Amino acid sequence: MHDFQTVLSWSRDNSFCAANGWELNRSQEELYMWWSHCVYNQQPNFIRLGIEFHRRLAGYVDLADIHSNTAELGIAIGDSSLWGRGIGNTAAKKMITYGVDHLGIHLFRAETHITNQRAQKMLKRIGFQEEKIQVDKEDSSLHIPFSLHINSYN
Repeated sequence: MHDFQTVLSWSRDNSFCAANGWELNRSQEELYMWWSHCVYNQQPNFIRLGIEFHRRLAGYVDLADIHSNTAELGIAIGDSSLWGRGIGNTAAKKMITYGVDHLGIHLFRAETHITNQRAQKMLKRIGFQEEKIQVDKEDSSLHIPFSLHINSYN
């Protein structure tokens, strides 16, 4: 939890919040509780790892909803000044390789907010295919679903 101040700074970054669907300027207490849950989460169908860049927390990558041979890939680079440096791309590839090699995952899903074109391009570069946009009537934001079907990954 020593990285909490870094996460708090992400919550004050308009670009990061818009790209990742975070509520801007969440209360420090609420954010702390959420981040604590993320850090100490020990559910068997969820793995979240921090991404370090120059020895500081730069973001996180996770596999969620892990069942049988499927999982949802999530990734966020918190400091928007680090976007475009390939950090997310590298972390996503490493997590996919881990999922294939150690968990037997062959179907990865991901989704991005419709406005997050950087994430969409990154997912496509690493082999994800865009699927049909689904409208969630309870959530006014649009998400673009992606999937990656693989037998082996390098």
